[in-house]
Amino acid sequence: MLNVPTLWTAFVINFLALGLIWAYILHSYPSLGAARYWTASALALAAGALIATLTIFTQSVIPLLFGGTMVVFATCLAVMGIRRFYGKPVLWRYTAALTALTFTGLSIFIFGYDSATARIVIFSVAQALPLAFPLKLLLSKPDGRANAGARLAAGVGMIIIGLCAFRALGKLFQIGTDFSFTHFNTPQSIAILAQLFLSMVCNFGFLLMAVDRLRNEVADLAMMDDLTGVGNRRQLLQRLSEECARSDRSNQPFALLVVDLDNFKMINDTHGHAAGDACLQHFTLMAQTRLRAGDLLARTGGDEFCIMLPASTLREGAMIARRIVEVCRDDAAGCAGTEVPLSVSIGVAQWSRDIGVLPDRLIAAADHALYVAKKEGRNRYAVYDLSPSLAPEIEPAPTQPVRRHA
Repeated sequence: MLNVPTLWTAFVINFLALGLIWAYILHSYPSLGAARYWTASALALAAGALIATLTIFTQSVIPLLFGGTMVVFATCLAVMGIRRFYGKPVLWRYTAALTALTFTGLSIFIFGYDSATARIVIFSVAQALPLAFPLKLLLSKPDGRANAGARLAAGVGMIIIGLCAFRALGKLFQIGTDFSFTHFNTPQSIAILAQLFLSMVCNFGFLLMAVDRLRNEVADLAMMDDLTGVGNRRQLLQRLSEECARSDRSNQPFALLVVDLDNFKMINDTHGHAAGDACLQHFTLMAQTRLRAGDLLARTGGDEFCIMLPASTLREGAMIARRIVEVCRDDAAGCAGTEVPLSVSIGVAQWSRDIGVLPDRLIAAADHALYVAKKEGRNRYAVYDLSPSLAPEIEPAPTQPVRRHA
């Protein structure tokens, strides 16, 4: 027969180790708020198991009162960590209520009416109930893809719920053997060993969730421009490739804007690079006020930006370009003193079947329109269009498929 005290000692040591691991993760990645709850949960489980083990030496069930309550509280902390991981509010009131009800129920059937059956039913229900609530969150796909760690934690949670139900029903209806903590037998030892194993696997699922979140954050940082906080060239090319492939399948157009800050080198030379950086940051804020949800603004060079407009025509791209030019003009008109006025030139192009799945040709078309806008005096936009004019009052130049707009 397996030695139950030894198993409970292993249980305590295991969760102390897990608590230290989570504490290290929390110290290294303080932004991972869920780790705070999972650290506290592992340490509380170790404390609860340690207190419950005193029953072996005292021959009293009173340590079970505090140990069982601590285990239920630790389970609630783990569930709160799951909610925190998914950005949901943590439920301290429900945790306090369930912990208090568990303590009260166990106290009644220890001091008022000694009933091992009632104690096991209360403890099993109190342990299983909080595990049922986060299952929907763990099995959801908030970013459109399944999280392997979350699925593992959900699967283990369902198994633990099943074991708790089996333990409670078995004791309530006297099915099978005795699962009381005070009666050490082979089934009881196996149950403790299973609980130890499942708890470790559940925490492993939490670790996988944390690793996946941190990996995604690193990937996002690799796609962002450090100075302005918008996308970088890598993100733009990735999104353009995806959008070109999607448009090639559906024949749905989209537009691309190539933006260049006028006379930016002069700003750096005259006012310094700090002023130039401030201008770049200010432009991104102004441009974003004129973009729609789903539009991508990316910085592709020193003073060069691109804006991808999904599911947009050339006319819609020209409207966005005009709004950006106008907001920069209005801002420049209000500059005074040491403020540096900004103006931009923009080239607009639309994806077509002739461009195909490679984004280089679309970028080249928008660049060609940008060149025309700069040649015509800057502080304006031009569109690259092989089709008949979208604006009848504006005649395209006879030598190139570009329309200029002041």
